[in-house]
Amino acid sequence: MRNAFTMIELVFVIVILGILATVVVPRIAATKGDAVTAKLAQNIMMGASEIASYAMSKSNVDNNFTLMSNAMYSMQRNGDAVVSDSRAEIKAGDVSDCVIVSVDTNDTTGVDTLNVTFSDAGSDKLCISLQGAVDANRYPMKLRGSNVTY
Repeated sequence: MRNAFTMIELVFVIVILGILATVVVPRIAATKGDAVTAKLAQNIMMGASEIASYAMSKSNVDNNFTLMSNAMYSMQRNGDAVVSDSRAEIKAGDVSDCVIVSVDTNDTTGVDTLNVTFSDAGSDKLCISLQGAVDANRYPMKLRGSNVTY
């Protein structure tokens, strides 16, 4: 009667586990990156929407994004964005300003414009993925001015 595994059986099990690990670990890492990208993209679009809603409801914009948008405040608090005056730079991967959300004010014409722009992602896969997930086609968007009806 046999009570133990042979050395060959143990080697085969270790080889099979090694093969499985090389296949599974990169997929888990990719899934985590996709989740981070989706969360950031959702927060960016929510933040832009909140800023537009704030401008429409107040007929004015504030120079502090964290007052106009909970999503921008949350990204700043989590270290995903640097928010200053009328600008938020969202970090993705190694790119500190992967996506830029800004409000430009023309004091002469009284027009406030919300912009969502992208910086050069280089070869950073997370930034490239985030830029692909953010819908920047609606921007620039006038928030206040002669063409905006409240």
